[in-house]
Amino acid sequence: MPQVLVIEDDETTAREIVAELSAHGMQADWVANGRDGLAHATQREYDLITLDRMLPGMDGIDVVAELRRAGRDTPVLMISALSDVDERVRGLRAGGDDYLTKPFAPDEMSARAEVLLRRRQPQAVVQRLRVADLELDLVSHVAYRGGQPLTLLPTEYRLLEFLMRNSGQVLTRTMIFETVWGFHFDPGTNVIDVHIARLRRKIDGAGQPALIHTVRGTGYMIAAANEAATVVS
Repeated sequence: MPQVLVIEDDETTAREIVAELSAHGMQADWVANGRDGLAHATQREYDLITLDRMLPGMDGIDVVAELRRAGRDTPVLMISALSDVDERVRGLRAGGDDYLTKPFAPDEMSARAEVLLRRRQPQAVVQRLRVADLELDLVSHVAYRGGQPLTLLPTEYRLLEFLMRNSGQVLTRTMIFETVWGFHFDPGTNVIDVHIARLRRKIDGAGQPALIHTVRGTGYMIAAANEAATVVS
């Protein structure tokens, strides 16, 4: 069971985070200030830390910076009411691995936590990604479905790579937007839907089992049919 340290001074928010993580099979410890949070993070081995940006005792930026200086590489999901791009960049440069803005949907937080936990697992160096009969050659940047090459535009390739590197994992629209397009998500745009639709037309051809699935109200995932029974395509 993954062990998570929740560093959050607001009790209501902390209880929401702990409950959501517990619902996804994680064991969470809660600490309410920065100095105690840093002590816990350096004295115990955690698989993930969720870290509030503004904390009493010691600021979240200072906590993650000190954690990295101490040689700890525990993945850190920073959570903050500060939503501007400069603050996001500052948090990531200090050593955070991801940055989530308050208020947030619980499933957004848990999805990001699960992705960070997967990154934590030892990964072999791979040259190809595979999901069912779909393959992505990371050297030539060519995708194949059933052995037949697919023609992908650069953004479609990046989108497919992100999905395949996290196969079986629900990826929220915000996560996709930030990773593939590299800037903050605009909820008014349909650019993700347009690119997903194009990718589906190229990958999920007539008579082929669908691999790209829509998770209603959350985002998308790529998975073989038998791995996606709980999603809505």
